[in-house]
Amino acid sequence: MKKKQWQGWGLGEQAEQHYLVQPRALAGGGDIRHVSEFLRASGWRDKSKTGGPLHMESPDRAVRVAYDPYVLPGGWAIHGRADGANGEWSAHLGRQTPVEIIAGLTDQLTRPRSAHAPNVWAPLQEQQWHARREGRHHIATSPDGLAWMHFRQDADGRALWWAGARDGQGIGWTAQFTSTTPMHLVQAFSAALASPEPVMRPRGRVPHSAQITVTSVSVLPSQLSAWQQARITAARAAAWARNSVRSTRPRATTRPHAAAGGARTRR
Repeated sequence: MKKKQWQGWGLGEQAEQHYLVQPRALAGGGDIRHVSEFLRASGWRDKSKTGGPLHMESPDRAVRVAYDPYVLPGGWAIHGRADGANGEWSAHLGRQTPVEIIAGLTDQLTRPRSAHAPNVWAPLQEQQWHARREGRHHIATSPDGLAWMHFRQDADGRALWWAGARDGQGIGWTAQFTSTTPMHLVQAFSAALASPEPVMRPRGRVPHSAQITVTSVSVLPSQLSAWQQARITAARAAAWARNSVRSTRPRATTRPHAAAGGARTRR
């Protein structure tokens, strides 16, 4: 038994065939643990039921992230409750949305908001996406024409963000964001969508599409484990830093009536 366990690691481990897929938007869904383990390491609560869909909740209970493949059309649902500055918002992303693109949004949920004004179109422009305007609609399309990002507004002023990717065979996914979705989250999504970096998929999990390019690579199980652990470690470190800052903040000064009560006690 010990010998069999040891054969999977160290000098005795065997390389496994994986594939780097481009464009990433058509790489298929991937392993949802890429999203869930990062959130868990960031202090999110796992509210999933055994054998049921994924359901994660932020530490302050303000945001919920769910993945349900058992219903139609299925996929990702992210909900944020209303607060003093923003109204209630939601995002729905198809089940074939690559987890690396999902993580662009969900990772951002664990980080402090930048002081810079968000710009959803900036990451797309940096990657030479083609932008145009059609009446009330703003549209950006990837250079290969396979992915898009739209801002739509009807005659009544109701707006939404719509994105997605589709190949020549009709295989793909779509995503929708309500107009109240915080713009820094939509920007994080657009940056992950437009990234030229390929994503990795194991053998048997590569979509059959004429529009993708694959590069075969040999990967050791220990390498995969190390890459995954590095991502989790980074999430834990960031969560620890945030909690440390909160714990070292000075407490509010003693209330006036409490100080007066103490003075009377000393008499």
